[in-house]
Amino acid sequence: MKIAFTTNDRVHINAHFGSTKEIDVYEISDEGYQFVETLKFAGDLKEDGNEDKLAPKLEALADCTIVYVTAIGGSAAARLIKKQVTPIKARSEEEEIAEVLNKLVTTLKGNPPPWLRKALQQKTSNFEDGLEEEATV
Repeated sequence: MKIAFTTNDRVHINAHFGSTKEIDVYEISDEGYQFVETLKFAGDLKEDGNEDKLAPKLEALADCTIVYVTAIGGSAAARLIKKQVTPIKARSEEEEIAEVLNKLVTTLKGNPPPWLRKALQQKTSNFEDGLEEEATV
């Protein structure tokens, strides 16, 4: 599954979802994780209630299961959830991406909590449903 992190320095989860210029994406499994890409966003991204700036981010994160943020507006969170991407607030701006990834790998090896199992199932079933729809067209 893919996990995304809003970041200003590519080490910490330290950026607001709406105003971040970079989101790092990792592929993760119970065997480990690897960096996939840095999504870059330009334009006027200040925290001003401008909902238009969210569309490119929402589209870019569509195949992610979770996005970690420092903060996120209610509208952006609702729109992510509607796309079955779970937003999670970091404990602080000092929380490190690698630390979270290592904890997630350990969690996936054991018994993931219900919210994570649900998130994983939604992504899997939607992907399979999409393939069936394409095959029947």
